[in-house]
Amino acid sequence: MPFSALGLSGPILKALAEQGYTAPTPIQARAIPMIMAGKDLIAAAQTGTGKTASFVLPILEKLKDGRTEQAKRIRALILTPTRELAVQVEKSIAQYSMHLSLSSMAMYGGVDLEPQKQGLIEGVDILVATPGRLLDMANQRAVLFDEVEVLVLDEADRMLDMGFIGDINKIIERLPRQRQNLLFSATLSEDVRFLVKTTLYDAVEITIAADTPTSPEIDQCLITVDKDMKSALLSHLIKEDQWDQALIFIQTKHGAAKLVGQLEKRGIKAEAFHSGRSQASRMKVLADFKSGDLSFLVATGIASRGIDIDELTRVVNYDLPDEADDYIHRIGRTGRAGASGEAISFVSLNDFRNLCAIESRLGHIIIRKEIEGFAVRKLVPVSILDYVPKNRNSSSGDGQDTRRAQGKKNSASKGQRKTSSRSNKSGKTGNYDEPKKPSGGSSSKSNIWGKWGA
Repeated sequence: MPFSALGLSGPILKALAEQGYTAPTPIQARAIPMIMAGKDLIAAAQTGTGKTASFVLPILEKLKDGRTEQAKRIRALILTPTRELAVQVEKSIAQYSMHLSLSSMAMYGGVDLEPQKQGLIEGVDILVATPGRLLDMANQRAVLFDEVEVLVLDEADRMLDMGFIGDINKIIERLPRQRQNLLFSATLSEDVRFLVKTTLYDAVEITIAADTPTSPEIDQCLITVDKDMKSALLSHLIKEDQWDQALIFIQTKHGAAKLVGQLEKRGIKAEAFHSGRSQASRMKVLADFKSGDLSFLVATGIASRGIDIDELTRVVNYDLPDEADDYIHRIGRTGRAGASGEAISFVSLNDFRNLCAIESRLGHIIIRKEIEGFAVRKLVPVSILDYVPKNRNSSSGDGQDTRRAQGKKNSASKGQRKTSSRSNKSGKTGNYDEPKKPSGGSSSKSNIWGKWGA
């Protein structure tokens, strides 16, 4: 089915053709007609499936024949969790609207307020913003919401995880009651579903399911390695296997800076990407990485969503993430749009709980490899697919951009543990504690949506 069958107008179709897009993805084919019909929508699909165009294209169609009536007004508001995603979404809007007389703007923290204030003076048709900066501007009356026709919450699950509940609630309270509401998310997590059930009564739900949570084009593997040997192993792989490029995820800002220094001592040029760097330097580093001028980017979890790099061949989890969904989003930076990719994760004994959760989420054991010269002293057991570890509040070290959710999720009840023995893929056996599946429990969740309109 071509894009023309979805009812999009000529200028938008022309822009799509110039970008090389001829047919919609499944999420686009289902979401665009519903949004153009004016329906509220809840849509879930994995990264790399074309979610951004799913809401941008029908919004352009809806707004193309109008304009803002007064200064400082906006007609469509798109909230995103990170600066990088805001920039990426606004770039897509600019590409798809190149033959329309519509204006768009990205607004985010970490940069001077004044240029953003100036950009809003004459009004903007589509504003893409992070919640914190938008609320700051609203409090200064630099932006007014009385003309908003469409609200989009992009990466809703991520915004909940990052603790933007308070800011989003305050923004929604200022919006007109009569508006269209669109929620897009990589996953419909427990928190998102709770909010949907209690606040969205007439919205249509779309879920684009896959046979597996990750793209079949991504070749995943685990490399067991002792924690103190990770840096040496990464350097070895880069040189021995002659890697041309890799996005390397690490847990903290301090760890990113340390790893960059260790790589450079071994003659490998790398840059760190985290919220501790200025917005200008982050954008330059990201641009260098996208262009190929920089081969190795060491990033904290802030980059797990919102980085869209064509033909990125390799992602490395130097540190395994705390959440299974974060693993999926990280490795989703490669293997996009049908291209092949490789996802390598370094796993030490202290990663066992996180590994259990990840493999349970995937529904299969990830292939393990052991690199000659890097035999582990502490064996990592084979994980238990039906075991989901209790939630832990851990800091990623990215505090400047990622606000921790207040009152985040109850901890699971503690179960008794028994000592067990299980063989890993190499035939080695080790004793370990086999935790029971934690029991459930109720948690108190805040309503971030406010009033969605009649």
